[in-house]
Amino acid sequence: MRRLSRIFAWCWASPNTLLGLLVAFLCLSRPRWHGGVIEAAGGGLAFLLRPWAQAITLGHVILARSPRSLAALRAHERRHVRQYERLGPFFLPAYFLIGAVIWLRGGRPYLDHPLERQAGLGEPRE
Repeated sequence: MRRLSRIFAWCWASPNTLLGLLVAFLCLSRPRWHGGVIEAAGGGLAFLLRPWAQAITLGHVILARSPRSLAALRAHERRHVRQYERLGPFFLPAYFLIGAVIWLRGGRPYLDHPLERQAGLGEPRE
């Protein structure tokens, strides 16, 4: 049963995972398998993410500016992977909609975001 639930989780998150793989390949970053998720760091990701993030997660793909950023944020980003497994293709629309509502109410779209808080935003990093 556990294996079946893992297969379902991967399928449910697969649209976002495919997007993550596309971004990694377009940025000339070589994805690698690490502990049940796909990770990519460096290459064009350093340029793409520089203005706004050290790392992001798209489905089962964690994209980071550098191996150092990836190591520092791995636990946080893996929690986002679990969120993608629950929300599937609805994760990105929900994330941006919630962020927009927070911003319109005068909040901080990243720091006040419940999905970021649930992923451990502000906890000590590795």
